[in-house]
Amino acid sequence: MAAPLSDGDRRKQISVRGIAGLADVAEVRKSFNRHLHFTLVKDRNVATPRDYYFALAHTVRDHLVGRWIRTQQHYYERDPKRIYYLSLEFYMGRTLQNTMVNLGLQNACDEAIYQLGLDLEELEEIEEDAGLGNGGLGRLAACFLDSMATLGLAAYGYGIRYEFGIFNQKIVNGWQVEEADDWLRYGNPWEKARPEYMLPVRFYGRVEHTPEGVKWVDTQVVLAMPYDTPVPGYKNNTVNTMRLWSAKAPNDFNLQEFNMGDYIEAVLDRNLAENISRVLYPNDNFFEGKELRLKQEYFVVAATLQDIIRRFKSSKFGCRDPVRTCFETFPDKVAIQLNDTHPALSIPELMRILVDVEKVDWDKAWEITKRTCAYTNHTVLPEALERWPVSMFEKLLPRHLEIIYALNQMHLDRVAALYPGDVDRLRRMSVIEEGDCKRINMAHLCVIGSHAVNGVARIHSDIVKNSVFKDFYELEPEKFQNKTNGITPRRWLLLCNPGLADVIAERIGEGFITDLSQLKKLLDFINNETFIRDVAKVKQENKLKFAAYLEEQYKVKINPSSMFDVQVKRIHEYKRQLLNCLHAITLYNRIRSDPSKSFVPRTIMIGGKAAPGYHMAKMIIKLITSIGEVINNDPYVGDRLKVIFLENYRVSLAEKVIPAADLSQQISTAGTEASGTGNMKFMVNGALTIGTMDGANVEMAEEAGEENLFIFGMRVEDVEALDRQGYNAWEYYERLPELRQAVDQISSGFFSPQDPGCFKDVVNMLMHHDRFKVFADYEAYIKCQGQVDQLFIDPLEWTKKVIRNIACSGKFSSDRTIMEYAREIWGVEPSATKIPSPNLPRD
Repeated sequence: MAAPLSDGDRRKQISVRGIAGLADVAEVRKSFNRHLHFTLVKDRNVATPRDYYFALAHTVRDHLVGRWIRTQQHYYERDPKRIYYLSLEFYMGRTLQNTMVNLGLQNACDEAIYQLGLDLEELEEIEEDAGLGNGGLGRLAACFLDSMATLGLAAYGYGIRYEFGIFNQKIVNGWQVEEADDWLRYGNPWEKARPEYMLPVRFYGRVEHTPEGVKWVDTQVVLAMPYDTPVPGYKNNTVNTMRLWSAKAPNDFNLQEFNMGDYIEAVLDRNLAENISRVLYPNDNFFEGKELRLKQEYFVVAATLQDIIRRFKSSKFGCRDPVRTCFETFPDKVAIQLNDTHPALSIPELMRILVDVEKVDWDKAWEITKRTCAYTNHTVLPEALERWPVSMFEKLLPRHLEIIYALNQMHLDRVAALYPGDVDRLRRMSVIEEGDCKRINMAHLCVIGSHAVNGVARIHSDIVKNSVFKDFYELEPEKFQNKTNGITPRRWLLLCNPGLADVIAERIGEGFITDLSQLKKLLDFINNETFIRDVAKVKQENKLKFAAYLEEQYKVKINPSSMFDVQVKRIHEYKRQLLNCLHAITLYNRIRSDPSKSFVPRTIMIGGKAAPGYHMAKMIIKLITSIGEVINNDPYVGDRLKVIFLENYRVSLAEKVIPAADLSQQISTAGTEASGTGNMKFMVNGALTIGTMDGANVEMAEEAGEENLFIFGMRVEDVEALDRQGYNAWEYYERLPELRQAVDQISSGFFSPQDPGCFKDVVNMLMHHDRFKVFADYEAYIKCQGQVDQLFIDPLEWTKKVIRNIACSGKFSSDRTIMEYAREIWGVEPSATKIPSPNLPRD
């Protein structure tokens, strides 16, 4: 924990956070004490730090509830089109500080807690991260919820309330070890169980075709229990809802066994049903075709669609009687956004409900479904695309399989009519892939069942149109769009970097918090000496604070004036942490070969989790820790170079490391990273980017000027050309002595003296089957890193580039992204109307 701020420093922190009124402070203190004594401690004489955290959380939550109820009343009265964001992941992180920021309560709480002799930052550290996501996709969903509330959209996030989120990562002897993330063990003060809205979800069974229509019978039922979490917008009194479903066994679950006398077994079997929401699958950009995962995907879709239809039918606050019975207007009142293919079953499920249950004509139902659903594609990696075995569907979701076959037949008939005789095109475009194991291509299902398909950065959307869905683009070009990702400036600037937010607000006011494009005004201050000094000072303070954190957590002393060179993201071959490793080894060898030479000191930090079943990713972590072990203990090196693996990288750690970073590594092979959002967080927090022309790096370079980033390496067309001629790692190994030396050291056991053959798999992959062409970019990368060093020793020019990057990062706000989704996909207009706060009369 960093030392508490001195009284003087605390009093200075008033710019963006606002001055706390005495009445507010007194009210917070009173509420805090009430919760502490009556809600929590009760019969105990002594309160624990966790009691203090819960008392503060309940105090802050009290400010949410009235606004939450009023927001929902507001929506029912105005009956706007509602947006439903369906995602198997919501990587929310911590909620307390974010809520205080968005409600404008942070200063009042800080002052009240200080007066009570406690430290706000220490209480914030007690909160568990809600780690219900793997990385970019789940964190994007969280940023989007924040923006939708801030823009006044009637929006709902729907997902699963995993009992265990992304595993906690421990490093033991340099290896990743997974620990279950029991994030709910102390309870969650931010959620509200809503058992009155519990819904049945059906699996298995068989299909009967009767004169009255199709019936899905003999099914097994699992109940979906909703838990609601409030999502506040920024200072607009709007509080939206994230509804997460938890699986519960019905009371008669397997009780036929009880009738045979095995009551205990029957009750124990309830776990089978409840396992559905037990744990998040920890794979990022990798498809694992497990039946439990398919159950999770259908579970969230089936519960959510019932909820959406109930709300569509009864659009009166607190009323459940159907007001609407005709589905003609459904797409005018409902937008469903599919966050990747995980919720793809929304398409056949909506068809099933419309046709089988609501008796809508098939063609009409198809038109309604397509107008309602839209699909966001998040990856071009073939191993990430979901392709479910038909046999699994047949057993688990027999009616949905029939519907998918029928939809595919309609789709193929249309393609055949437009391209007569083109059998190969039919095969490429089918939703059903033939072969030894027939599979359902979920991405194809999403494309044919949606009115809009978007990628998440311009280069990615072009790849989607020109290769991944080329045939579909030729068929319906009007469907395809780009929506470049963004991040919420509330969490990723105001909350995690208040010093920088204050320095900015002093120059250009506070409008940038909800309109990040206003950062452009900072271009007027690029040569302002005072501003340059202020920005550099904030960065140095963030570095000192993070260095103290690292010393406490890792018992490693680092040089706070060294360059903080950071690569934090999931560990994956395509993200090329191995390229970073090769640079670290090269630097080390240069220092060793000429210790008297002057070197720019660097602290290389790499963090991220490897999927538990991903052997190569786990080997990469072991390599990073082994390199660190050698370099950090070499007296010749001293504090000129350190390599640190950041254990258990998560949202709350990102909030600490990103504001402290000098250099942000975004070095994926061109054409593999769909967008990236970490790159945007670093940019707005004043780190310079070293990166390839991939994902949103392309647009960052466009906004700030390519000369203000460190861009290196192959472009997409170079990668394609290399693929055509054949990539030969040996050629680079033979030609580049520093590369050869580094690879030989890894291979010979220089970094693993206890186990010389430890990294043979890594070397074998790099030399013989490296899909991501690490060696091909090595030379350009090393040269570019030399340019980074050159600039870093000129702090004035470095900081000017930093300011230009911050000033040009406005495009990368999730507010801008959501505004584009709203206008161009969902057909709704954001609202600047501020809902009256609960203590004011309603309109």
